[in-house]
Amino acid sequence: MKVMIAGAGIGGLTLALMLHERGIPCRVHEAAPEIRPLGVGINLLPHAVCELSTIGLLPALDAVGVRTRELTYANRFGQEVWRELRGIDAGLDVPQFSIHRGHLQNLLLEAVIERLGPDVVSMSQRLTGFRQDEAGVTATFAAPDGESHEAAADVLVGCDGIHSVTRAALFPDEPGLRWNGIMMWRGATRRAPFADGRSMIIAGGFSHKLVLYPIGPIEPDGKQLLNWVVTYRQAEAGSAAPRREDWNRRGEMAELRPHLDAFRDLPIDLNALVADTAEFFEYPMADRDPLPWWTRGRVTLLGDAAHPMYPVGSNGASQAVVDARALADALVAAEHPGAGLAAYEADRLPKTAAVVQSNRRGGPEGAIDEVERRAPNGFDQLADVISDAELREIVSGYAQMAGFAADTPRS
Repeated sequence: MKVMIAGAGIGGLTLALMLHERGIPCRVHEAAPEIRPLGVGINLLPHAVCELSTIGLLPALDAVGVRTRELTYANRFGQEVWRELRGIDAGLDVPQFSIHRGHLQNLLLEAVIERLGPDVVSMSQRLTGFRQDEAGVTATFAAPDGESHEAAADVLVGCDGIHSVTRAALFPDEPGLRWNGIMMWRGATRRAPFADGRSMIIAGGFSHKLVLYPIGPIEPDGKQLLNWVVTYRQAEAGSAAPRREDWNRRGEMAELRPHLDAFRDLPIDLNALVADTAEFFEYPMADRDPLPWWTRGRVTLLGDAAHPMYPVGSNGASQAVVDARALADALVAAEHPGAGLAAYEADRLPKTAAVVQSNRRGGPEGAIDEVERRAPNGFDQLADVISDAELREIVSGYAQMAGFAADTPRS
């Protein structure tokens, strides 16, 4: 069996490594001319780290990421709502990592080149279409100069992101992206560590949120790369997004500054943090409705191409990693490629659809959303606003559903 992968993002590169571990040849075709460190920080949750550790990547993750120790939820006045340990500190077998998305992608790319060879990833190869029959699938790729070529394999996996060409070919009449009315501003800057240098905080509520966590080790000068995200709900869910959803658009301080004033008494000077950031980016928070199926014949979807989700609960990249392992397992166990793809879809589609729907409701951040609804101006005693049992049901219930709670079996 030979697998053709469209897209060299986190999902596509992880799939290449997982297939290689199982003895299945593959090639990766990437539309961009080079891999650039786009985006800023992400969290890689323990269920994804577990998968990457099985292929020997834990030391590489430690070299560029931070083992997250603790997460705190607070309201926009800095009043604590929930605090919990994460990863190994919470008793799990593997850590949670806070990491720069570009560093993670580069780590995976280096592993692919080292293990599969330098020619396995082809750049400047934009998927434009495919055809298939019982014998296999043939894909057409276009180069920047207008030239195109074909490649054949037993399976084509679309790992080509939220604007997936593969998905569009399978669902030509699908509606566009669904914006939830929230605009995000996101950046990173080197500063003195926040708390112990391994902690993250999510503060705010339904209208405004701040997400803050480190994405690099503390350096010899005592500073650390801190990732920040500020969000503002400026429209109703389902409104037309004001701009195309990509991470290449720089944010403007004039647009962001009024929203910084929504926060008070945080354990960090938010205005100084943003002012120290050389450049930051804006992005309308968008997803797509879950699909009824991912697979037709020898073609399937993975990661954001299959289930783009709001960046709530730190699950986008993590679910793509789990997808990759599940697909590799299904293919190596199948007598026919189509059977492997069907088994993969049956396993992963309902689980990821549940995460997409939960993220639309706020995911674990629903805890602070609910506190803001009940006490928009803060509180004297949290117990007068919401019970510990309610908070635990929201936060721990999400971890169980998404697959990274301590007692969740490996899918």
